[in-house]
Amino acid sequence: MADQTVVIALTGKGGVGKTSLSASIVRLLTESKPDAKILAIDADPAIGLSYALGVTVHETLDEIRRRVAEDVTGKLRDTQDILAEARFRLFEAMEEQNGFAFLAIGRPEAAGCYCAINTYLRQVIDMLVKDFDYVVIDGEAGIEQINRRVMDKVTHLICVSDQSKKGLQIIGTIKKVADELVMYDKIGLIVNRAPLPERITEKEMGGVPVIAVIRQDDRMTENDIEGRSVFELPEESGILAGARDALKNLAIL
Repeated sequence: MADQTVVIALTGKGGVGKTSLSASIVRLLTESKPDAKILAIDADPAIGLSYALGVTVHETLDEIRRRVAEDVTGKLRDTQDILAEARFRLFEAMEEQNGFAFLAIGRPEAAGCYCAINTYLRQVIDMLVKDFDYVVIDGEAGIEQINRRVMDKVTHLICVSDQSKKGLQIIGTIKKVADELVMYDKIGLIVNRAPLPERITEKEMGGVPVIAVIRQDDRMTENDIEGRSVFELPEESGILAGARDALKNLAIL
């Protein structure tokens, strides 16, 4: 085990390839650090990371939470009691393959209400990180999980944006909120699906250092259409090269 668990959280607006990049980072870590214990957490209720990694989800974090939240009398139990009982179930629920373990947050039954599961997720992350060398968190789109301090202790915060002004403005907002609410060691920006990468001349955008610029990757698009995992991407694909650049610039690889 490493002296400190490397916790990499990806955030940004929807539709910019955050999940594909999360999956690419998991692949690169498994290939470059085969002896490391790696955990991928899909913190987006859409559970897109499971498809990108080729994982079949049998039980989500929210399903575990609901299963142990009430005792035999139906009385709501204390959060610490839930966590104590849920710990072994979490490890049972983790899907392990290709050199990493996988855990999905799931979608709560109450539409639009993620308060309880987000609070639970934060505590679960705190509880699990010490058992792994690397944790990669694919956060939901926007700043809600940062606002709720779901990812309040990470070592590396990776912001993902397209080249649009709106996307980069959102990155500026994320950076501002994260500086107040998230304890992180390093932060970086990946500009993904950039149609005009030559126009990106600034070393910093939205107040965040640029750690990689990636053109539209047709191989990744084809992979998504065919329903293949990131592990089936050719080594020379643009998104893998960009993710590798980002990890090197953050001194993770």
